[in-house]
Amino acid sequence: MSKRKAPAPYHHFTKAEWSALRADEPMTLTREDVARLRTLSDPISLEEAEEVYLPLTRLLSFYVEAIQGLHNVSARFLETPDHKVPFIIGVAGSVAVGKSTTARILQALLQRWPSSPKVDLVTTDGFLYPNAVLTERGIMERKGFPESYDRGRFVAFLSDIKSGKGNVKVPVYSHLVYDVVPGGEVVVDRPDILIVEGLNILQPGELPRNGKPIVFASDYLDFSVYIDADTDDLEGWYLERFFRLRETAFKDPTSYFRRIAEMSEAEAESFGRMIWRTINLPNLLENVLPTRGRADLVLKKGRDHLIEDVQLRRV
Repeated sequence: MSKRKAPAPYHHFTKAEWSALRADEPMTLTREDVARLRTLSDPISLEEAEEVYLPLTRLLSFYVEAIQGLHNVSARFLETPDHKVPFIIGVAGSVAVGKSTTARILQALLQRWPSSPKVDLVTTDGFLYPNAVLTERGIMERKGFPESYDRGRFVAFLSDIKSGKGNVKVPVYSHLVYDVVPGGEVVVDRPDILIVEGLNILQPGELPRNGKPIVFASDYLDFSVYIDADTDDLEGWYLERFFRLRETAFKDPTSYFRRIAEMSEAEAESFGRMIWRTINLPNLLENVLPTRGRADLVLKKGRDHLIEDVQLRRV
């Protein structure tokens, strides 16, 4: 007897097929909006936003409605007060893949829904341990790896948001000084939708052998997006961004990477490749890429940074 083939976990769409699922959803962003929202090395266009992210926001509207209905049913069954429960979206993927641009485009589109929801965006960078702690623990060279984050504080933050707590504080990270800002914080106050962007947000962590209940950050996500790309392309995009920063932010006298702006082009390229191949690539292969299969939606980019393939997890 032949073995039955396991069903594929994802629906696959070409870009054209996915774009058609926009239906009659109106485009609410302009070219100027997209230009303002994209990051240094992500050449996203208005057409790309319309073809990829507009259908996604239509799908998200259905998810938000369904989750709200589920919470209403639960509250009615338990005879507890019905309160607004924020919908949390996770955006994951490698360094330099364009997570920040995706998160910003989604935030802008979601804010323009007819209901004008309150949509907040946070990155996991603020939950990195300060450099002093990383140095003390001997893991400064593993910044961005799971152990470099205060995962307990991050999970507590998501728990507070999900429980409807107001004025939840989030630590601030500065890419200029390459460290958490002492005393710096932003406040997230009861959003309708929260977008969380970061490298490791889909990681489940290790389960306790005694079966004791434990929660992970991914348990609080209602929908997750993984931005995917080939490693060679990612390295190229990382170096492109690295050299743009070398000509801009790195020249700031207060920049942690000021010395890179003073290097020759050859020295800077060698340093950038070293950082990619000894830190970012190992972290991608060991920790980030293995979480791709846990995402609800996978957006695969081609060499030109544009989405070529869309995978939506079967329900």
